[in-house]
Amino acid sequence: MIPRWKPNVTVAAVIERDGRFLLVEEKTTDGLRFNQPAGHLEAGESLLAAASREALEETAHPFTPEYLVGIYQWVRPQGDIAYLRFTFGGRVGEPEAGRKLDDGILRVVWMTLDELRATRARHRSPIILQCVEDYLAGRRYGLELLRHYG
Repeated sequence: MIPRWKPNVTVAAVIERDGRFLLVEEKTTDGLRFNQPAGHLEAGESLLAAASREALEETAHPFTPEYLVGIYQWVRPQGDIAYLRFTFGGRVGEPEAGRKLDDGILRVVWMTLDELRATRARHRSPIILQCVEDYLAGRRYGLELLRHYG
């Protein structure tokens, strides 16, 4: 019998302010890596709610998704995990003072595009830079594409 294949559905936020992008440095099984605020969709949660929640939990910044930047499919080089990632852009607020970041998140960092490119060997996946490049290329898709029943 062939095992059932199931991708991990994740969300992410591309957050830009004054030419810098909000990232997190996090502990992973592959060492310290940079990523957008991102995480897994939880049971019963909408994609928009998940993106807002993950951004807040990982960066302490409230985030309101306003458009979809893209949908990305990626399989880790080991072939063991597949991801289907919905990446959003939108409005970000000031960080909530004293808010504890998710376990495994070491720090929040704002990077320029050049800094992102220079650190690509430490990105959690190739999707990180692609999302930023798509954002900079003006890719914006209306949230009316998404329907949540539940």
